[in-house]
Amino acid sequence: MDGTRLVSHLAALGRLAVAFSGGADSALVLAAAVRALGPANVLAVTANSASLAAVELADARRIAADLGVPHLTPPTAELAEPGYAANGRSRCYFCKSTVLTTIAEVAAAHGFPAVATGTNADDAVDPFRPGIRAGDELGVHTPLRTLGLSKEDVRTIARGWGLVWADKPAAPCLASRVRYGIPITTATLARVERAESAVRTFLAERGVHSRNVRVRDLGGTARVELDPEATTALHDDEQLPAAVRAAGFAEATVSPFRSGALNHEPG
Repeated sequence: MDGTRLVSHLAALGRLAVAFSGGADSALVLAAAVRALGPANVLAVTANSASLAAVELADARRIAADLGVPHLTPPTAELAEPGYAANGRSRCYFCKSTVLTTIAEVAAAHGFPAVATGTNADDAVDPFRPGIRAGDELGVHTPLRTLGLSKEDVRTIARGWGLVWADKPAAPCLASRVRYGIPITTATLARVERAESAVRTFLAERGVHSRNVRVRDLGGTARVELDPEATTALHDDEQLPAAVRAAGFAEATVSPFRSGALNHEPG
C-alpha cells in the first residue's frame, strides 16, 4: 500500500481544506494532499471546541506545522445544538453537522471550496457512526472511504512515508466517553479530560504503558479502561481510582479497554 492512488485522487480535487482532528486518518489525508497539491494549496482546519482534548489540539498544530500547511482553529458551537447536548445515540450527527458546516464556511472564506475528512473504509461499515451521514449531506469528500482504505492501510502508508505519527492511537472526542443520556456540558467534558490526564500521569509515574486510555463517564462514577496488561498490573493499586476521584468523579473502577464500549450498552 504505497499511497499513490490517494495522492492521485486528491490531485484531482484542486485546492483542498482538510477537516483535521490531529488523528492518523485526517493526518494522512493532509500529508497526501501536500504531496498532491503542494502546501500552498492545502489548508488544515481543526474544530476547536470543548470536546477536543488540549493534547490533541497540540498534536494537530505540530503535525500541520511539520507539513508546512496553514492551520486554522475556529471555535465551534456543538454545545449550543440541543441534539448534541442531549447526548442521544445520534449525538455525532449533530456534532458533525455543526463542525463540518463551520469548517466549510471557514475554508470557503479562505479560498478553499473543497473539504475532505479522514473518514476511512472501516468507519463506513461501523454501525455507530451517524456523523458520516452529516458529512455526506454537506458534500464533503472522504478520500479514504472512497478508495476503500482501512485504518491499517492508513498506518501502512504513513509508515512507508516515514511519518512519525503513523501508529498514533485512536483518540475519539471527549463526548464519546460520556454514557448516552447524560447531558454534554463544558463541565462534563472538562472532568473527563482532567481524569484522563490524571490517569496518564499516574501511568507514567508507575512506569506502566497502556496504548489505550479511556475514562468513561457513567454519571458521577467513572470506568477507567486500559490495555489488558496495564489493567492486570494495576488491579490492586488503589491510587489509580483515587487519582480519578481527585479529578471530580465520586468513584472509579478499572477495566480492560474496549473500543466504543458505550455504544454496546443497552438503551
